[in-house]
This record gives sequence, structure tokens and C-alpha cells, in this order.
Amino acid sequence: MIGRMYQPRRPFKSEFIPVRGLRYHVLSWGEPTPGRPPLVLLHGWMDVAASWQFVVDAFAEDRHVIAPDWRGFGLTECGADHYIMGDYMADLDDLLDQCAGDTAVDLVGHSMGGNVSMLYSGVRPQRVRRLVNLEGFGMPVADPEEAPARYGKWIDELKRLHRGELDLKPYPALDGVARRLMKTNPRLTPDKAQWLASHWAREKPGQDGNGSLWEILGEPGHKISSAQIYRLDEVLALYRRISAPLLAVEAADDSLARWWKGRYTLAQYHERLQSVPDARVARVEDAGHMLHHDQPERVAALIERFMQG
Repeated sequence: MIGRMYQPRRPFKSEFIPVRGLRYHVLSWGEPTPGRPPLVLLHGWMDVAASWQFVVDAFAEDRHVIAPDWRGFGLTECGADHYIMGDYMADLDDLLDQCAGDTAVDLVGHSMGGNVSMLYSGVRPQRVRRLVNLEGFGMPVADPEEAPARYGKWIDELKRLHRGELDLKPYPALDGVARRLMKTNPRLTPDKAQWLASHWAREKPGQDGNGSLWEILGEPGHKISSAQIYRLDEVLALYRRISAPLLAVEAADDSLARWWKGRYTLAQYHERLQSVPDARVARVEDAGHMLHHDQPERVAALIERFMQG
């Protein structure tokens, strides 16, 4: 092992819930409190619900927290060859029906989960009491003329997927998974990387009896590009319907500058946020895109203060 494994302060409960024909894996912390809505945490792309453990441990008070593994991630198996945003929103709606009933929830999403939470809050504004978006920036504006090439790319990638060319690389040991996480995020400490790796991957027997391998818990269909171009007009129409107060949290490391090289900037993102009726922005220093891993105490404090109004 690369070091001692992180020891959670608030262990989670793991269960499976039927959601739209899938066996959805859901983690929860704490117990429901009469008169207080659950806090729902949505993870990002190529991540899992357990990724929220460090933030939950950093909360000053106990409350009922729910975090699903999205379809095709973690222990929620799906088997699709591509994924669309509408499915995540419909999954969330079904999950909230079962876990919260008619109660408006406090919703937090990171990255892809932040994008889902923003769009869902415009579709179902009555279901969200308060909303926190951690680095869920959306995408650059697309030109409709890009549509033919986008569909062609999607079809080509599907062919590659079904030939097995996009399968995720397994690792010979859990340490290798932990080192992979630390390479992606240099701020991640060895103890947290080791703990995350144990939930980000699972051990399976190797071929021909040659030991075991650790398989990443993310289906390769998630690597397929979207067939549709990003429609900013649709996104802003949904933003305008958000009735919950929004806290948009970004890391000091400018993820957009690294990803899009000037094609999409923080200034443009902030301009989009002006479409949300009640929005404010917060910044977390000494943090990158995985800010809930880098600075869980600061992220937890921002969430708790905002949820308390």
C-alpha cells in the first residue's frame, strides 16, 4: 500500500433502489429529520458517490445526506453504449420521488453532477430548495454547422466502443488505482487516494488464473461524445426557470482555461449565471477541479452556511 487508508468519521449506509428499471446504488449518511429536507449530493463524470465522504466528514452538524452512483458509474450498472443528459435528470427525478416525496431538497452537484443539478432545477424548480453547483460550467457555445461532424464522430466512436477499443484499463493492484487518482489530482493525499480507490474500482479474477485485476467502476459508454451539439439557448431557458437560490463555487485553479484554451472562459460562465434569478459565486483557494477532495473543510463550510440561509 502507498500509505495508511483514510478512516471516515461518518460511515455511510449502502443500499440499492429501483430507478427507471435500473438497480441504483445509493449511499446515505445520517437519519431523516422531520421538517428538514435531505441534502442530495451528485458526483461528476468518472466518479462515484463515495467521493463525497470527505465533505460529509467535514460538516459541522449531522444531517440526512443522500448520494447516488449515476447510471453506469460505481455499483449502478447500466450497460448502455452512450449516455444523455436527459437520462440523468429523469433518474434524479425518480430518485427524489422515492427518497424525498414532495419535499423540496437541498441539491449539490460537482462537475457533470453540477450541470445536471442546474438543468434539473430549471425543469423541476419546485423540487429544489437551495442549489450548490461545484464547477459545473456547461460547455462552449456550439455552431449548428458542427452538427454533421458531431453525428459522424458519435457513430464512429460507437463502432470503436463495440470493437472493445474504448474499454477502461484495469490495474494489477489497488495501489495502481490510487496512484492514478493522485496523478490526475496532485493535491490528493495518499490516505484519501487509497480509500477512494477502494470505491472507485473493484477486484476481479485475472484471465487464465493469473492473479486478479482492479477494474474501474465506470462503463466505457461514458467515453462516447454526445451526438447533439450544446444548445446554449436551451440551457439559458432552463437557468431562467431556477427558483432556488444558487451558490456557484469555483476553484482557484482555472479549469476552463486549461480545458478550453480560450474557447470558453470564466467570464463567459459568469455571464451565463446572470440568467439565474438568484445566484452568487464563491471561490475556493488552493484547489483544482476536484475541490471537494482538495479542500473538503472549506467546501463543507460553504455548503452549510448557504443551506442555513
